[in-house]
Formats: sequence, structure tokens, C-alpha cells
Amino acid sequence: MPLTSPSTFALRALTFRDMKTRTTDILIIGGGPAGSLAALALADAGFSCVLAEKFPLKVQREASFDGRTTALAYAGQRLLDRLGLWEALEPEAGPIHDIIVTDGRPKDRFRQGGVAPGFLHFDSRLLNDDNDPQAMGWIVENRHMRAVFLEAVETHALIQVKAPSNWQDTKIDGARNLVCFEDGQSIAASLVIAADGRPSPLRDHAGLRTTKWSYDQSGIVCTVKCEKDHQNIAQEYFLPGGPFAVLPLPRQRANLVWTERTPQAKALMTLPKPALMEFLQDRFGDYLGKLSFEGPIWSYPLSFHIAEKFYSDRLALIGDAAHGVHPIAGQGFNLGIKDIAALRDVLSDAALTGLDIGHGAVLERYQSWRNFDTAALAFGMDGLCRLFSNDLAPLRLIRSTGLGLVNKSPALRKFFMRLAGNDIGDLPSLMRA
Repeated sequence: MPLTSPSTFALRALTFRDMKTRTTDILIIGGGPAGSLAALALADAGFSCVLAEKFPLKVQREASFDGRTTALAYAGQRLLDRLGLWEALEPEAGPIHDIIVTDGRPKDRFRQGGVAPGFLHFDSRLLNDDNDPQAMGWIVENRHMRAVFLEAVETHALIQVKAPSNWQDTKIDGARNLVCFEDGQSIAASLVIAADGRPSPLRDHAGLRTTKWSYDQSGIVCTVKCEKDHQNIAQEYFLPGGPFAVLPLPRQRANLVWTERTPQAKALMTLPKPALMEFLQDRFGDYLGKLSFEGPIWSYPLSFHIAEKFYSDRLALIGDAAHGVHPIAGQGFNLGIKDIAALRDVLSDAALTGLDIGHGAVLERYQSWRNFDTAALAFGMDGLCRLFSNDLAPLRLIRSTGLGLVNKSPALRKFFMRLAGNDIGDLPSLMRA
């Protein structure tokens, strides 16, 4: 059960505003979507939180700050709804009613006049007993998610924001982790949470090692206006250079995530927009009619990493600080949501029984809950990427056969839909149906 009132630490923290050392239950380093959502989930459970972010919050709200989108699984949407965040975010979220996965280019499949041999269709009606096509997930532009989360952070009574700020050092001082910042201020917390992204200086400072590699791929990300209605269908096409995803957004727009080998991606990014659109339209086909760019075009290198351990002395890793996976199935942020929900349950249970929320025995429970589940999904996504990102004839046959077999089995399709929906296994309380 979550706490229903501020803890003793929470009451005490509010008296330290004008001192060089603040005291709080939890200090979160990193104010991106994972860090701000963690602050909201933990404050909702009654913990006082300080959210420290190196960029001004105003900068994070700007459209030019982050051009990516997030595929939000339906179990993650439950968490946002229960924290009171979904109502503000829903108008900017594109629901996914169907997912089409095929081995080949979209224009090739439609040119054939039907279904390619390597084809898989996930239908949301399989998840709904009343045959009503409720969404399997939603596509949300990161800029909208950041804005909604940060507005809630700034108005929450148990969350204080320290931004812009850069930490310099940390040290364990008895039952607290003392973090020193460049402005001379220190914050003492029972627990520090690293939500500082893939490079995670805080993780490295704690000596937590990672297993990592590069895919030598880059993702080209852009939003397009479609001439024809996408009907809330998400599509993913596996090509030799990497997957090509078409993700539905509101107002007849789509987000494209185009994965290519890094040298090819760099060359494409040098093209003028009209030439890039011509190249894109040729690959895309005309099943959604004429396309036009909306906003800037982005490119990001793709890599894999997973921390060998998700905690250290009075430190817990969440989100990209703990793991980074290939975007082939859109699971990156959903893994982070489950981290946050699991950590909230673990810390709430510890507080209710009088345990120290930063003690290693408490954090070991978080580790055991999240490590295996994360590793299984992360390495599974890595295997899919390696299986599909090539043009070898024997592997094409395996892919085509496998997709066809799954497509013929409603039970298998429903299992993979629940897996993609983050609705499998020991779910934290905020994510349960």
C-alpha cells in the first residue's frame, strides 16, 4: 500500500529552503521524462523529492529540445492515468488500434496487392472481450510528455526543483547520501535516483558497470502530414538497413522512425528537405498519399547497454541510466515506467514497515524485481534487430515463416500483444488492470 501522507522527512525537508544543505527523502538527478515521472510517482506515495536537472525547465519544453516520440504501452498508460497525468496528455496522443509488421518495404507490400509472406497483424480487438477496439498503446511526442510532466512537478507540494544544476560529488554520510552541487549547495537524501540518461555520470561515479555495444545504425526521426487517413494503424517494415516504422499521431500526422546504417543515415541527413522527401516517398510508397514534413528532422545513433546492477549505496538506477535498448519494438521508455512503478512499491513497503528506504536490503528487492525482466526483454529486442537487419536469403525465409506462423495463431498474437503492452509478469500496483 502506498503512503497516504508526507513522511517525517517530507515535513522536515520543507524547512530547509534557505540553507546550504537541504534534506529530503529522495533526490532525483535528471529531469527528463523518466526523472520527472519518478518524482511524481514517489511524491504521490508521500515521499518528499528534490528533482535536479542540468537544463532550465523552460528549455525542455521547447519543440527544438527533443524531436523523438514515445510508444506508450497500455499498462504504462494505466500508471499515468492513476497519477492524474493522462487527461492532459491524451489529446496529443495517437492511439494504436492495429499494428502491421512485415518483412519488406511498405510500397512493395501494397504493390503486390495484398499481404506479403512475412506478415503479422496485431488487432486490438483480441485484447477486448467486448470486441471494442480499444488502443493497444499510444504514440506521444516527447515534447508534449515533457510539458505535462513538468507542469505537474512544478505544482506538487512535495517536489522541489533545482534547475539548472550540476552535481559535483556524492558521499555516504551515515543514513544519507550527500550530493554536492556546483553552486555550493548540498542535498542530503535517504536515496538518490539516477535518471540522468544513457551516459549517466552518476552511474559511472558509483562504479556500476554496463554491458554495451553500438549497432552502427542511426535512427532518422521526423513527423509528416499524410494526405490519407492512417486509421490509427502503426506499421513496421524490416529492411536490410534496419526497421522503418510508421507511427500514428493525432490530426492525420505520422511519426517516422527510419533506421539505416550510420554512414547512409549521415548521407541522407545532408540532403535538402525536398530531396530527402523524394527518397522517403520512394521507400514509403503512396498508401497514405502525398507526405509533407512537419518540423525538423532528427538523427540519433543507436546502441545497447544494460547495467550489471541497478543499485549501489543509497543509489538506484532507472530508465536509460539502467538500460538502453534498440527502438525496434518501442520498449525503451516502457521499461523505465516499470522501473519507476516497481521502485515506488518497494520503497512504500519499506517505509510502512519502518525500514530505511536507502538500505541495500531494500534496493536488492528492486534489483531482483527488475533485473531479469529487463535483461530478457533487452536481449530479446537485440536478437530481433540482428535477425531482421540483413538481407540474407536463409534468414529471410526464417523471418517470413516465423511471422506467418504467429499470425495464424490468435493465442500467440495475444501473448505478444500483452508483452508489447508491458502487461506480462509481476506488475507493480500502478500498472495492474
